[in-house]
Amino acid sequence: MGEVKPTRSELINLDKKIKLAKSGHSLLKRKRDGLIREFFIVFDEAKKRKSVLSDKYALAVRELELARAVDGTIAVRSAGEALKQKPEVTLTTRNIMGVVVPGITFEKTQKKFTERGYGIIGTSPRIDSASGAYEAVLDDVVMAAEIETTMRRLLLEIERTKRRVNALEFAIIPTLQRDAAFIRLRLEELERENVFRLKRIKDK
Repeated sequence: MGEVKPTRSELINLDKKIKLAKSGHSLLKRKRDGLIREFFIVFDEAKKRKSVLSDKYALAVRELELARAVDGTIAVRSAGEALKQKPEVTLTTRNIMGVVVPGITFEKTQKKFTERGYGIIGTSPRIDSASGAYEAVLDDVVMAAEIETTMRRLLLEIERTKRRVNALEFAIIPTLQRDAAFIRLRLEELERENVFRLKRIKDK
């Protein structure tokens, strides 16, 4: 309070700051609520993806173990090392309520058995099934990575926005309002003193 100048210009300035702070507080609250809604949309998608990914991974492991058991580890490893073409991944960005999140576009990894690099002779349908199952897993892993990164960035922005909302609501706005109330009280006291002084001069 000692640093507040009890003047009308300072009061006008404080009233402007209070109005601006309340406007900012309202906007930030709407942003926070919007981000939370977006987060739960992405979260629901993540749960679905996780369930699908778990099922596909379990299937891929079974297919691989079957191929190893029947065809042997050497044959399976040889088929795996035959692949020469690596899938291309392109990173882009998109905007969710001011938050920049990644977008991942990629060439689908699922291939025909003739495109996997190994010869048709010397491999079995079991190896083909295992290859296809793991290709399906890889597609979902890439999509899961995009969703997880999006969730993390949204959470970070939600926390930042919540801190700003709380700072305005519980610190900045109350402090400005107390300062304004102090100035109003002081100006009223000065006004009464002036009236009393004028009356005394008039009585004389």
